[in-house]
Amino acid sequence: MDFLNEYDFHLPDEQIAKFPLENRDESRLLVVDIGQSKFWEAPLFRDITALVRPGDVFVYNETKVSYRRVYLQVESGRIHESIFLESVDQSNQGWLCILKNRAKLKLGEMLSPVGFKNFRFSFQGPKEELSILFSETPISDSDFAIFGNIPIPPYLKRNVTEEDKIRYQTIFANRSGSVAAPTAGLHFTEDLKESLRKLGAEFLPVELQIGYGTFRPLTPEQWQTKTLHKEKYFVSESTASKLNDARKEGRRIIAVGTTTLRVLETVFDSQLQKYKVGSSQTDIFLSPGNRIQSVQGLITNFHLPKSSLLLLVSAFANTQLVLDVYQYALQNRFRFYSYGDSMFLFQK
Repeated sequence: MDFLNEYDFHLPDEQIAKFPLENRDESRLLVVDIGQSKFWEAPLFRDITALVRPGDVFVYNETKVSYRRVYLQVESGRIHESIFLESVDQSNQGWLCILKNRAKLKLGEMLSPVGFKNFRFSFQGPKEELSILFSETPISDSDFAIFGNIPIPPYLKRNVTEEDKIRYQTIFANRSGSVAAPTAGLHFTEDLKESLRKLGAEFLPVELQIGYGTFRPLTPEQWQTKTLHKEKYFVSESTASKLNDARKEGRRIIAVGTTTLRVLETVFDSQLQKYKVGSSQTDIFLSPGNRIQSVQGLITNFHLPKSSLLLLVSAFANTQLVLDVYQYALQNRFRFYSYGDSMFLFQK
């Protein structure tokens, strides 16, 4: 994977944000002016109010993190940690999962969530690196809320806490189905949102159901095909219409997070210069060399080295500027990843 060496860096463990700050909007903010190729500290995220212009449109991902981490137990008592990614049938009985220690399972072997034997799943075998489990009854998000846990990122290397149930959801969370949070949205509070509205900003929702692929390292095949894991998205007629109006009027469109940018770039028709209504899946892979046209601003966190998210940010700005920003963040002890600090990048 030599092609990614340029996007590699050493991140000290102490700069990985293991827990959220007491207040969401008090993370540090690094402002990046792409046109001027310069950056500076704000210093707090809520100071973004000084950078907002009347008419700015903040587009957020309204997805909600489902309680998809489930500890399953076989009759002998052995426990298998799992993450339920998505249903593979209309009945919501077959599920594609990440399943630890699946080699110890026999085809058809039954598992139940620890402490909830009334829910039963049979092991249907592997599907590449993932597994298929089949439930005796349809499983909904309300069921996951009973026997599951919120799937905080694996790099936190700790157990979930009661605080995570609140803080690993954004204030925009509305539509269930993700196994990870759209973390740029974690910096917003209701008070900050209201302050931005009073300054003339507008907020519009889209949805991208975030899969576990967001945490996985890039493969040579993904790099060659320029495609990533598929994720379901939805853009309403109302959102598309308002975005098209904003673009005609020359107002800035700011993506709150890389997942939002992924949706917007998917539904933006570069020939017609219009956003389309959509409900489908995207496997779009944005990396340096791509010209991003759907937004003029991006709010994002500091991402993993060699990750698709770091490449996306480099596509929006430019590689050298982003690497300089990351070097500054490393040297000045910014906090990285989901509960970490933030950047606001803009093109004009």
